[in-house]
Amino acid sequence: MKTLSLSALLAAGVLAGGISTASAADLGVGGNCCADLEERIAELEATTARKGNRKVSLTITGWVSQQVTFWDDGRTKNAYVGDPGDSLASHVTFTGEAKINSDWSAGYVLYIEAISNEAILLSQTADNANSKVVNVYQSYWFLKSNTLGKLGIGQQSGAADNAAFLVDGSGSSVPANYVLFDNNNFAMIRAGDPTNARTSTTWGQFASCGNLNGVGLGADCEGIPANNVRYDTPTFGGFSGSASWGENDAWALSGRYAGEFNSVKVAAAIAYFDTNDNSIGVIGITNPQVTPAGLFRREAGALQMAGYVQHVPTGLFFYAAYAKDYNDSLLTPIEVAANGKKTDGDNFYLKAGIRQKWSGLGHTVLFGEYGENNDKQSVALWNNGVSSSNLTQWGLGVVQEIDAAAMQTWFVYRNFSADQTCRAGAADVNCLAGAPLGGKVGFKDIDVFKVGGLIAF
Repeated sequence: MKTLSLSALLAAGVLAGGISTASAADLGVGGNCCADLEERIAELEATTARKGNRKVSLTITGWVSQQVTFWDDGRTKNAYVGDPGDSLASHVTFTGEAKINSDWSAGYVLYIEAISNEAILLSQTADNANSKVVNVYQSYWFLKSNTLGKLGIGQQSGAADNAAFLVDGSGSSVPANYVLFDNNNFAMIRAGDPTNARTSTTWGQFASCGNLNGVGLGADCEGIPANNVRYDTPTFGGFSGSASWGENDAWALSGRYAGEFNSVKVAAAIAYFDTNDNSIGVIGITNPQVTPAGLFRREAGALQMAGYVQHVPTGLFFYAAYAKDYNDSLLTPIEVAANGKKTDGDNFYLKAGIRQKWSGLGHTVLFGEYGENNDKQSVALWNNGVSSSNLTQWGLGVVQEIDAAAMQTWFVYRNFSADQTCRAGAADVNCLAGAPLGGKVGFKDIDVFKVGGLIAF
């Protein structure tokens, strides 16, 4: 605004209450009321978020999301209040951009996440995990050309981060997706155990990415932003691509497509992530049983792909995602010598339903989901003799969008089941107590019901 900024108007409103106490001389002709008011407005503007140097814009966006999660592990039932999961929790994003010329612009992104109760860390014995944590999720600057694309440098998502996740256009991806947010840290109970004792094995160990970057779950094996350099191409005929390289010698490539044909929306993505970290340590020091001493690498990769199809008039939709891990050198030489090369794991996830506007509130989404994680056992389970594993999930849900409030609410039921197969000579406690060596060990199902909401701003 050329004559008076928004912050000045707000400041004037705040100061309005103080004008009534000004002296009669200040309010009279020739007084200094206006000069005094302008001085105080200038002081407030100096400490108020605004357009800065009048060249760089500032946009504030984000959402607040919370849910109540009811669970039953076959032994105990309880309910927790918390976040839907890491990266889906409440956050605020500050985005700025300035035009350099008709083609080029520069800007920045500062994404701050506010976690009140981290879903990934919840368990039967922890109902308030990692609470009240504020962290910088992304922080980077960028240069963007309409014809050449965008280059970003800093802490940001790599090219493969959430590549398959973001294809889901049904409006139900927050409460229902392939990442094991709901029960990741919950202890498993062996099927048939009359004592219902909880084991040290968690559900997340059956959807492990082998610590590709320390946190990934399920198909999202480049699970968090990292310090990197990322390039995004412009969109050509619905096609676009991205590439990134950063810390831990990690790199990623991805390609995307989005279009509509005869009232049918189509979206697809494919991405590959690789990490080659040679800073793990020295054999013989970090792993004393290995000699002679020497450096070793842990190299692994992950492929993911997804597709989404929706018939717009009827609202019928179908979403599918697939991912595969490549554990080339994930284990140390002594681990490979003892147990062999770790099996490459894979997983798939399917979702189908209808998205239709049946009321003035907004679209209603009804859906069913099914997914599997195969041979995605953690490195620790592999070394203890778990040769293969299977985790199956299915669920039903409804999402109601409330357009007038930029909001959605959800009601979702999910079931998870799992089993593992033991190698001869396995040392895993579940193998020893749950089945003969070389046999299968089953676990009790866990049921999850979630009621939650998200409001964007």
